Amino acid sequence: MKDFIITEALTEKAVLIGLITPEQNEEKAKEYLDELAFLAETAGAEPVKVFTQGLPHAHPVTFVGSGKLQEIKVYVEENEIGLVLIDDELSPKQLKNIENELKVKILDRTTLILDIFAQRAQTAHARTQVELAQYQYLLPRLTRLWTHLERQRGGVGIGMKGPGETQLETDRRIILDKISLLKKRLIEIDRQKATQRKNRGKMVRVALVGYTNVGKSTLMNVLSKSEVFAENKLFATLDTTVRKVIIHNLPFLLSDTVGFIRKLPTHLIESFKSTLDEVREADLLVHVVDISHPAFEEQIEIVNKTLHDIDDREKPMILVFNKIDAFTYIKKEEDDLTPRTKENIDLDELKRTWMSKMHDNCIFISAKEKRNMDELKELFYQKVKEIHITRFPYNDFLFQDYEETIEEEDIE
Repeated sequence: MKDFIITEALTEKAVLIGLITPEQNEEKAKEYLDELAFLAETAGAEPVKVFTQGLPHAHPVTFVGSGKLQEIKVYVEENEIGLVLIDDELSPKQLKNIENELKVKILDRTTLILDIFAQRAQTAHARTQVELAQYQYLLPRLTRLWTHLERQRGGVGIGMKGPGETQLETDRRIILDKISLLKKRLIEIDRQKATQRKNRGKMVRVALVGYTNVGKSTLMNVLSKSEVFAENKLFATLDTTVRKVIIHNLPFLLSDTVGFIRKLPTHLIESFKSTLDEVREADLLVHVVDISHPAFEEQIEIVNKTLHDIDDREKPMILVFNKIDAFTYIKKEEDDLTPRTKENIDLDELKRTWMSKMHDNCIFISAKEKRNMDELKELFYQKVKEIHITRFPYNDFLFQDYEETIEEEDIE
């Protein structure tokens, strides 16, 4: 059996499928499908059509109703579609039935995210984490991989097992052994990383966190004057990068971490725990938000929930609203009496909403255009200084004599 590691880049035309449910209205479904389309483009596919259906919940057999599935089948056949993407995690039964009906490649949201991670993993550490997540996801779905073999189920006794079932058991054992090996490998890597972190001494640690594609890596480049990889795609950063930054002679460590996303696969969170140790061990979290995104408030909630899942300890946090250069709004006419929403108020009005209660824990910048960067650096300095004084209450705070150093490193 071939190792389930890095898949080939997707180049097919893709159809997207989502549900409108009591928990996910039409507007929310559109947002999620827009993000699924962005995921598809990141993976290399070309989204050409979106199908939605209103249901109380996902159909347990075909995800969508049989009528909608036939409609999708006709479109797929007439337009030579090679890939169908589902905006939810499918059960093995749903996946098998949809594949049997549509006769094309079916990827659910989890598989697509795993594919992107596999494409973008650069270091041995990241590749190991992705491979572990892939195998963990694959294990309960093994049955559908052997439908081309006859699986005899009748009779009891010697010689009554079909070849497919024997192969299935063999593959299951191989994958369980592989999972065990990868976990041991990660434990060893984690031990090495823990030693690296200890060697960094007592410097204050600051971690950039946030939703994927909000500009963390761009901000990292500006603050550390380095060249961390950054582009306008989801999950551009998988490997944690740590840089030493000095502001007003005050040194601290700044780390750029993997971005979060809605419905982030549980296997990925588990596999990337070691990478997320930078978040756990940080003294200060800098939550970067894309203020130009229409659903930025929901993204904040998703990141906060994920952070709580990683580490439920309260930590000081700064909210950095990035991409003010891309912020747009629809100006209302004077006689327009419709309620004001974040889509039709300007940035100054937005700053006077709940954000105003955050005082100096909130700042608005453009990392791309380097707007308000001096103010951000001053904020960093004040927050890091507070932590340093708490940690070293008898220190003279003469940072020009602060001799502890660290080589710049990319965490592999």
